[in-house]
Amino acid sequence: MDVSQRASDADRQHVVEALQRHTADGRLSLDEFAARTDATYRAVTYADLAPITADLPAEPVRRRLPRTPVAIALVVAVALAVLLGAGVAAQAAGLVHVDTMMATMGRGMGGCR
Repeated sequence: MDVSQRASDADRQHVVEALQRHTADGRLSLDEFAARTDATYRAVTYADLAPITADLPAEPVRRRLPRTPVAIALVVAVALAVLLGAGVAAQAAGLVHVDTMMATMGRGMGGCR
């Protein structure tokens, strides 16, 4: 990356978000956060942005789960397995007849309206 290139609004926003996380972690005071945020929004090039976070540790890369059709299908399959397992367990425990029992009780009490 050429440090003389102009920074984008997205680049500046990324730095502000990093400053917010470092402030939440206790590395920056609120005054330091305000001063660095002001400097971030005034930054024109990458060279202007670099010193704002130079003394802060690098943040770990947060990996996100892929949103591929295979990953989505896997999540759906697991959810269905859990739901079907719950249904089998309820049937084995005799809980599936609760609706029938409640309907019968309602008729015996004059019906539900």
